Amino acid sequence: MIRRFLSNPKVIIGLSIIGFFTLVAVLGKPFSTHVLGRTPQSIFPEAMGVGPSWSHPLGTTVSGQDVLTWMMHGTYNSMFVGFASAIIASFIAIAMGTAAGFLGGITDRLLNGLILIFQNLPSFPVLIIAATFWREMPLIVVSLLIGLFEWTGGARRIRAQALSLRGRDFTTALRTVGESKLRIVFVEVMPHMFGIISPIFLTLIAAGVGMQASMAMLGIGSAAEPSWGLIINYAFGMNALFRGMWWWFVPPGLCLALLGFATTMVNFGLDEITNPTLSSKRLSLMRKFLKRNRRRSTPSTPDKVPAGATS
Repeated sequence: MIRRFLSNPKVIIGLSIIGFFTLVAVLGKPFSTHVLGRTPQSIFPEAMGVGPSWSHPLGTTVSGQDVLTWMMHGTYNSMFVGFASAIIASFIAIAMGTAAGFLGGITDRLLNGLILIFQNLPSFPVLIIAATFWREMPLIVVSLLIGLFEWTGGARRIRAQALSLRGRDFTTALRTVGESKLRIVFVEVMPHMFGIISPIFLTLIAAGVGMQASMAMLGIGSAAEPSWGLIINYAFGMNALFRGMWWWFVPPGLCLALLGFATTMVNFGLDEITNPTLSSKRLSLMRKFLKRNRRRSTPSTPDKVPAGATS
């Protein structure tokens, strides 16, 4: 299955984009600091508000700060929040969904009620209220808060899958022979959850980055830790749109769009692998088969007899 997963064109495109952003997040900060010798606080008085050039590939801000340096540091902070919040939310979703679906009974009712309560909580207003009490909120705290509100959708999907697997013959047979529930869940059930957990995790990465960007665009978060959303907030606060300084806000906006596109492509690829009816190869073969049958079923038109011809 892993070979099919990595050979799917949609998955390759999505993972390549995510891998590129991850590589920039890991190497961008040390590259800009130790190789380029620039930090987000570095100011270039001779190049204030200039467009892209050899010395500043993404231009500068009105204060003379290099946008490329901001993007390198911002990619690290945005991806950190995305991965950290996705790990937290995925862990909670797996634990709650699996326990509710596999244990059943009163446990299922209680956990399902807790999932519904958190699902109906307005997460974004709650995050804004929390930020008013802690304006310079560290990224790890932002990740924790986002993860605590983004797990409910995944938990419901995992619960539904666990309910389905609980009634399968192999789990019934394992319970009959006396296997412990923990071994059944972690050894036998979890491998069947890969098709559900993987897209949930990737979607949560994009959701975490988007949520953090939304908070940063409202000015919530530490100004000393630039992110994609903070760059956009700073750009629009300085009227970059009306000044025609597109190089200031287009790169972070494009990164947010590409990350969402990447997770969508990976999810489409996973759907093709886990659901054979959506396979691109299967659909292509089906179209060829229908086209061939259509040609065979079309009656051939008889040749016209020339006027005046006799039999």
